[in-house]
Amino acid sequence: MPRIEDLMLFVRAADCGGLSAAARELDMAPAAASAALKRLETALGARLFVRSTRSLRLTTDGERYLVHAREVLLALEEGAASVARDTQSISGDLNLSIPSDLGRNVMLPWLDEFQTLHPGIRFRIRISDRLADLYRQTIDVAIRYGEPEDSGMVALPLAPDNRRVLCASPNYFKKHAAPKKLADLQAHNCLRFVLGETVHERWSFHRNKKMEAVTVHGDRVSDDGDLVRRWAIAGNGLAYKSRLDISQDLKKGRLIAALVDYQGELAPLNLVCAHRLMLSPAVVSLRDFLRQRLEQLKD
Repeated sequence: MPRIEDLMLFVRAADCGGLSAAARELDMAPAAASAALKRLETALGARLFVRSTRSLRLTTDGERYLVHAREVLLALEEGAASVARDTQSISGDLNLSIPSDLGRNVMLPWLDEFQTLHPGIRFRIRISDRLADLYRQTIDVAIRYGEPEDSGMVALPLAPDNRRVLCASPNYFKKHAAPKKLADLQAHNCLRFVLGETVHERWSFHRNKKMEAVTVHGDRVSDDGDLVRRWAIAGNGLAYKSRLDISQDLKKGRLIAALVDYQGELAPLNLVCAHRLMLSPAVVSLRDFLRQRLEQLKD
């Protein structure tokens, strides 16, 4: 395929009526311009100009090819302008990956509101607690708990101080005495979450600037955080959940926090993408919007 710069040189030479003038406009050395034209003619297998020391005119093949060369360059210009318009506007397709519990029970109404503010946005949402592969899957950004394992990814903080909370329903605590120390968790049915092949059954807490952990047991485990939350609300056991996931449940009394003298482990929420080039105006605007809503959730 011909080089774009060679096409540009050819079109400018035709317009200027001379190779030297075209080279000056494109800031090329005369020798480089001559080589570009020769390279293009070789690629096409045809002479494009009849050249003399004083003049340059198109051949029949050159006149025919000039029409197509102009169309190619115009299409490229229009494509670049289209991309520039999209990157400066809050519009276009936005492929999101969101954790199940946070996505279904907290963020979906916010995303509806964001689309109302920016009607040009078209969401494609993947709700799952399985970690999406941002390099191989068609996903622009992922909303994730914890720092990304791949240091090459970009992580923008959404709720950096979010923590986990031990909780259960009022009905559960009517039947079982609320734990007063970590060791008491051994006597409770603990609802565990599995991510990948790892069961999160070692629950960590901070107290008096010291970290303590306990390995818990129970009769239920799931790779869906929303299911663990529903089990807890139904009174099936204790759960160790992100405060963001259960903030409304705590406010409305569907769940009650336990071991309040202990501080749950950090569960920072980040907006993650594979490269900074993915941070389009739409993504940055969504990040700012979500940070504002998450701050309001604390109130």
